[in-house]
Amino acid sequence: MKPHNIQFELNGGKVALIVEPGDVLLDMLRGKLGIKSPKVGCDRGDCGACTILMNDKTVRSCLVLAVEADGAEIVTLEGANSRKWTRKLQKKFHEKNAFQCGFCAPGVILSATELLEKNSKPTVYEIKKAIAGNLCRCTGYEPIVEAIAETAKEKC
Repeated sequence: MKPHNIQFELNGGKVALIVEPGDVLLDMLRGKLGIKSPKVGCDRGDCGACTILMNDKTVRSCLVLAVEADGAEIVTLEGANSRKWTRKLQKKFHEKNAFQCGFCAPGVILSATELLEKNSKPTVYEIKKAIAGNLCRCTGYEPIVEAIAETAKEKC
């Protein structure tokens, strides 16, 4: 199989790359582009550590082929501060001491960003459902849910 030329938007900038048909988006972001917020976790889409926004929806970048990024808009935590909820979420997570090791933080923040952009007044159930694909081994989730709920109460 031959390499593919792809073009996409990454964190507001244009990117053009040559990728192999079997290249995974996570590996391309980290290895070829130096984007470090999506983490290598389970490599099966179970843990959410590799979560990014692709065309305004969260996806597990370990499950997406790099060629699928052609023509897409991709946002990682490095570029998410331009989104209307991300900074408020980060501040509230810090205030609530919601993360300990921080490994899950980028995926949780992007999942919460997507939720609040679609539903600025989510219920606790909706918050839990939105972050359900993000495993955190440190906090027990309560401070994370509280931080998202309190952020939602603020005007954006």
